[in-house]
Amino acid sequence: MTAATFSQWMGDIQQRTESALDQALPDAEIVPARLHEAMRYAVLGGGKRVRPLLVHAAGELTGAAPERLDRVACAIEMIHAYSLVHDDMPCMDDDVLRRGKPTVHVQYDDATALLVGDALQTQAFQHIADAAVSDDPQRQIAMIRQLAQATGSRGMCGGQAIDLASVGLQLSLAELEFMHIHKTGALIRASINLGVQCGRLLDDDEMASLDHVGKVIGLLFQIVDDILDTEADTATLGKTAGKDAANDKPTYVSLLGVTRARELAEEMCQDALDRLAAFGESSQRLAELTRFIVRRQF
Repeated sequence: MTAATFSQWMGDIQQRTESALDQALPDAEIVPARLHEAMRYAVLGGGKRVRPLLVHAAGELTGAAPERLDRVACAIEMIHAYSLVHDDMPCMDDDVLRRGKPTVHVQYDDATALLVGDALQTQAFQHIADAAVSDDPQRQIAMIRQLAQATGSRGMCGGQAIDLASVGLQLSLAELEFMHIHKTGALIRASINLGVQCGRLLDDDEMASLDHVGKVIGLLFQIVDDILDTEADTATLGKTAGKDAANDKPTYVSLLGVTRARELAEEMCQDALDRLAAFGESSQRLAELTRFIVRRQF
C-alpha cells in the first residue's frame, strides 16, 4: 500500500470525523448559545484526530461498521478536547494557543472554559450510550466502563495530577512511563480497545496483544510530543513550543536527550509493528498509523 493511499485514508477518516462531530455537538443556536458555541469552537476545525484514526484503524481488524466507529471516535475526541480545554487553563498549564488559535479561556473566559470541559465530557458519554456500538448490550456497557476508567483518576486525570505534582522533579524512566501510560496513553489505549470491540469478537490473547500495542503507541506518541516540543516551532505545532522546558517539566528529552528519545520511540514502534504482524492484512492501517505517529512532524 502506497503512502499516498494511506494519506487518502487518513484524510477520509479525518473528514468523516469532522462531519460526525459537527452532527454530535449541540447547535450553537440552542440555549445556552454561548456555551454551545464555545464547545464547537473547542472541538471543530482543528487537530490531527489521532484518536479517531486509531479507532477506525483498530475497527478494521474486526470488520466493525464505520458508523459504530464514528460514534466511538466522537466520544473519545470530545473527551480529548475537554482535557485540552482544561489543561490550557491558568490553573493548569496556562497556555494561550491551541490548534493554531486562541485557547478557549482566552477566546471566551475561564468560567466558560471550565463549563465547556464539563459539558464535553458528559456529552461524550451520552453519545456513546445513545446508539448501539456493539451487538451485545452487556459488551457496550463494558466499553463505556472502559472509557470511564481511561478518563478518570486511574487514567487520564490521574496522569495529569501526577504531571502537575512532578514539576521541577527528576523522574526515573519508570516513573515517567507510569505518568504517561495514564496521562496520554490511557485514551490512546482506549481508542484501540474500543475500536476493536465494535466488530467481531477476538480471543483473550488477541485482545491482550492489541492492548499492549495501545500501551506502546501511547508512550511513543508522548515521546515524539516531547521531541517536537524541543525541536519544532510554534507555528508548526499550533501550540506554544518549548513550554515543557520553560515550566521545568520532566520529559523524555530532559531525561534521555533527543537522540536516545528518538531511538526509544523507534524501538517501541517496532515492538508494536511486530505484534500487529500476527493479525495479517487486517492490521495494515493500524501499522501505517503507528509509523505515521512516530515520524510525524507536528
